Amino acid sequence: MIEIQIVISGGGKVGSFLARDLSEKGHTVIIIEKNSEICERLATKTKAMIIEGDACDYRYQEEARVDRADVFAAVTGDDDDNLVACELAKTSFNVPRVVARVNNPKNERIFNLLGIDAISSTTVITHLIEEETTVGDIITLHILKKGRLAIVEVDIPEEGCTACSKRIEELALPVGSVLVSVFRGDELIIPQGKDVLKPGDSVIAVTKLENEEKLRKILIS
Repeated sequence: MIEIQIVISGGGKVGSFLARDLSEKGHTVIIIEKNSEICERLATKTKAMIIEGDACDYRYQEEARVDRADVFAAVTGDDDDNLVACELAKTSFNVPRVVARVNNPKNERIFNLLGIDAISSTTVITHLIEEETTVGDIITLHILKKGRLAIVEVDIPEEGCTACSKRIEELALPVGSVLVSVFRGDELIIPQGKDVLKPGDSVIAVTKLENEEKLRKILIS
């Protein structure tokens, strides 16, 4: 496997998982994160270099040596910030590959029109970074191109919900819906039928488009 250098904007659940996963696979990872507390936590949990600052600001991308990066990935919870950071990396530092997490699927088209690989699934972002795969290939793989399936990311409420008191096999998920992965803190879980969701979990699921809203309600009600 060829070692690559990745700069990640955002050190939350998604960013920390990507950083740890990619670092453990031998890649060089640098994280740009605004929150000082998150930076301190990341410094003890990942091998990545941590820079405290705003990735939408030229000086912090310069400090992170984005000009040397093979990939720039913006994975904060704010689509506007992700778009600005990616555009900066692309136009000012000529990064050959820019990847963004899109929190609102309706924004995917805007990112893609600007030449930014954008999708909402964290596991797919990892694949995009490591492989010579385009968003189009991923979309085709999941039959999203034909408008039949959607990749959905759902955050389980911190205060808990009805779904937290049942095993996954008891949730009566809509037909054609599958829970693909669960992020619990820094842990990645491949859910089984007898597993139980917990408050604060982030769930990645694949479902038929017409069942997307129904799935969300089942998981957070």
